[in-house]
Amino acid sequence: MLQVSYIRDNREQVLERLAVKNFKQTELVDEIIQLDDKRRQTQTSMDNVSAEANSAAKQIGDLMRAGKKDEAETIKAKTGAWKEDIKKLGEQLAFIEEELYQKQVLLPNLPHSSVPKGVTPEENEVVLENGSKPTLPADALPHWELAAKYNLIDFELGVKITGAGFPVYKNKGAKLQRALINFFIDEAEKAGYGEVSVPLMVNEASGFGTGQLPDKEGQMYHVGVDNLYLIPTAEVPITNLYRDVILKGEDLPVKNCGHTPCFRREAGSYGAHVRGLNRLHQFDKVEIVQIVQPDRSYEVLEQMSAHVQGLLQKLGLPYRVLRLCGGDMGFASALTYDMETWSAAQQRWLEVSSVSNFETFQSNRLKLRFRNTEGKTQLAHTLNGSALALPRIVATLLENNQTEKGIRVPEVLVPYTKFEWID
Repeated sequence: MLQVSYIRDNREQVLERLAVKNFKQTELVDEIIQLDDKRRQTQTSMDNVSAEANSAAKQIGDLMRAGKKDEAETIKAKTGAWKEDIKKLGEQLAFIEEELYQKQVLLPNLPHSSVPKGVTPEENEVVLENGSKPTLPADALPHWELAAKYNLIDFELGVKITGAGFPVYKNKGAKLQRALINFFIDEAEKAGYGEVSVPLMVNEASGFGTGQLPDKEGQMYHVGVDNLYLIPTAEVPITNLYRDVILKGEDLPVKNCGHTPCFRREAGSYGAHVRGLNRLHQFDKVEIVQIVQPDRSYEVLEQMSAHVQGLLQKLGLPYRVLRLCGGDMGFASALTYDMETWSAAQQRWLEVSSVSNFETFQSNRLKLRFRNTEGKTQLAHTLNGSALALPRIVATLLENNQTEKGIRVPEVLVPYTKFEWID
């Protein structure tokens, strides 16, 4: 959530950066400033009446002690009107503050100055490519056919049990999934992330804190009876561990990782491009989260990007890194890198990770602060990244490593799978 003081002091810059993010409701900026003016005026009026009432109360006491009871009673008669004015002004102030807040939460985070203009994914900036795209034989199969051939994943059984987008992993497919989770967690712990196991459902306050609400209700599964939401990513519960917390400056950075299933409705998603594991309603992911001092957050963002790239390199997957354009970024993000792997059988790039810096946008909502060297509290910066999301990693591993003998398991995973081949 953007701070009102920042919006007031940087109106033109705010409008300029919102345009980069392709945000259309720019009238909210002036409405917020006008409501803040009204809030300040009402607060000043209430303070003035309160000061007058306090001064009168002191006068009454002085007059009573001086034996001037009649004069004291005259002033005392006015106190009822002052109390009523204070009550009315307080109610007005609360109403204005709520209206201001409701408009404030509709503004997305401002994109970093390096974010390119653009609206569609095709306008994202390619930062780098790494690795050679494998050349497969003409009869190479896409992962959904490989999954059926080697009895790894049953998509139809998932439809029977739940619906489309809820696959059942079987045999070596299930073992490969578990191996990847353990590998990603172990690599995160080597990088200094402390593992946490968190709830898979969150309340509204948690969804609001990280920016999923009120922006992404349509993409989240809602448990109506209890008013809870199935998590779309472990970012939500992990970051909310620090909601309403004041951290010590020396405790930063805070680094957590966690594995969870993730649940996304993905309403309207259909067609050949979402076949198989390309887009699911339930999938597993290992998430990394950091809470850092503001002057270090972009350095940390590059470190987190390098960590994800290191995982892809160890798995032997060709990949590229994209800097998302303003119109393709998330509501809460200031800068996002997407990592995509090359699917050799499908001949297309598949997104497998997003690494984002939210600056103070989430921490302002979360009231997540730290005490600086001067002993004052200030908002921390929050970052998170997928390290990694499993479905498309599994898809590209199966496709890119298929041979006449079977599917070769990357060397780094063999200690986890206990097998070298899927055949």
